[in-house]
Amino acid sequence: MKLKVVYRKVSDYIRYDLKEIVLPSSLPDPPHVVKRRKLTWHERFLVLKEASRLYAASWVRDIGPELRPNDYKKGGDDEPKKKAQETEKEPSVLEDLAVAARGGMETLRPALHRLYMTRASQYKDALTSFIQGYHEGLQQVMQKKEEPEAPADEADNSKKTT
Repeated sequence: MKLKVVYRKVSDYIRYDLKEIVLPSSLPDPPHVVKRRKLTWHERFLVLKEASRLYAASWVRDIGPELRPNDYKKGGDDEPKKKAQETEKEPSVLEDLAVAARGGMETLRPALHRLYMTRASQYKDALTSFIQGYHEGLQQVMQKKEEPEAPADEADNSKKTT
C-alpha cells in the first residue's frame, strides 16, 4: 500500500512538477492584449523586401557617392566628383575614433591621446578665460566700492582743515 502511494507521488512529481521546473510555461497574456494575426507569405515577402532595402540603404550611406555611379548618371561624369569634393570635410572626432578602433590598439592609442590632449587644452583655456573674467568683475566691483568712499574721505579731510 505504501509503495503504491510513493509511486503515485513520484510519478505525479515527474509528470507535472518536474516538467514545470525544467520547461516553465509562460504566463498567459492579460485580457486586454489583442493577439496579432499571422502574416501571409506575400506579406512576409514584402517585410523581407523592405528590410533588405533599408539594410542596403544603410550601407550606401557609408560608402559615399564615389562608389554609387547609378545614382549620379543624370548629371554627367564631372558632377559626382564636384559633389564629392564639396561634401568632403574633416572627419568628426567620432568618425576618427571609429577608424582608429578598426585599426587596432596601435592606431587607437594615438587617437585617444590626441582627443584627451585637445579636451585638456579646451578645459584649460576655458578655465583661464573664466579666471580672467572673474578678476575683471572683481576689479570692477572694487572700483565701484572705492568711488563712493573717496568723496566721503575728501569731505572728512576738508572739515579737519577748517
